[in-house]
Amino acid sequence: MTPRPARAAVVDLFCGVGGLSYGLQQAGIDVVAGVDVDSACDYPYRTNVGAPFHQRDIRDLTAGELATMWPADTVRVLAGCAPCQPFSPYRRGVDTSHENEFSLVDEFYRLVEGTLPEVVTMENVPRIGSKPIFRNFVVGLRGLGYHVDHMSCYCPAYGVPQHRRRKVLVASLLGEITVPAGQLAASGYRTVGQKIKSLPPVGHGETHPDDPLHKSRRLTERNLERIRQSKPGGTWQDWDEELRSPCHRRASGATFRNVYARMRWDEPSPTITTLAFNFGAGRFGHPEQDRAITLREAAILQSFPPDYEFVPDGAAVQFAPLGRLIGNAVPPKLAEAVGEAIVAHVGAVGSGRGRSRRRRAPSAQ
Repeated sequence: MTPRPARAAVVDLFCGVGGLSYGLQQAGIDVVAGVDVDSACDYPYRTNVGAPFHQRDIRDLTAGELATMWPADTVRVLAGCAPCQPFSPYRRGVDTSHENEFSLVDEFYRLVEGTLPEVVTMENVPRIGSKPIFRNFVVGLRGLGYHVDHMSCYCPAYGVPQHRRRKVLVASLLGEITVPAGQLAASGYRTVGQKIKSLPPVGHGETHPDDPLHKSRRLTERNLERIRQSKPGGTWQDWDEELRSPCHRRASGATFRNVYARMRWDEPSPTITTLAFNFGAGRFGHPEQDRAITLREAAILQSFPPDYEFVPDGAAVQFAPLGRLIGNAVPPKLAEAVGEAIVAHVGAVGSGRGRSRRRRAPSAQ
């Protein structure tokens, strides 16, 4: 009798609204649980991913508790995207040394060490790769017997319509594993126009009646005039002199070319941050309409499907909380590519569960 193919099952730590889980699921991995400290992630995670959501601080999660989340006779995958703010380029110049002392990356490693899942994957900002916390994580994994690979991935090459780079790590006790390379050349990158041009128009400060997330932040009269004078792909230098801020008039202001600016239809968007709804926080102006992009447009540019649900019917749609959840998410299309590589790896090498279980039993601590 031909043995059944090994079935991979993932627990997603720091799962957020489910970007990583959704992508892994699309690749054919069973998502069995998501864990996050933020209660706002409960509804979108359960609704879109369809897996149990555990509102927990992983610093209080024991390896024994985690071990019970995986079904028996599966290839256990542990995924995690520890909050990246200490390593983000948007915080350059900020002293984050105190944050590293209690890094959630260390907590992720503690749970890997205590459960020894067959496969581990982690995603974060590229700058983490130069930090001791990441180097120690890799050394620790190799000491546990994992084959480890990591790479800075350019998201447009994976079908994400956004100029974004992410550090992706994969590790396996089963054999050699590699981070997948993006399959798209520059000529095939998905563009802003391809992804959001067909959405119905809304004015600044308006919400589309059929989609509460297709909601644009209201602009001041000054910013409304600024965006009217902004060209797609242009800068504040397109404006009349009286509309320019004092910092722009100084010589040093010439370096700030990607704020108060419009996107272009024919290119991927800039990196979608937690403030992508704010015209003044980056190149977040709609290419054509006189407004910043909506929350729905930001989610689509993160590669979420257009019908991804973030709040229950009738719930308030607030810019700052939802902008944070959308901007911090793992782009599902990138996660899907990683998931496909994991599925192919597991299919090639088999489950190998006995090998990892003999190495160390899950700890109850």
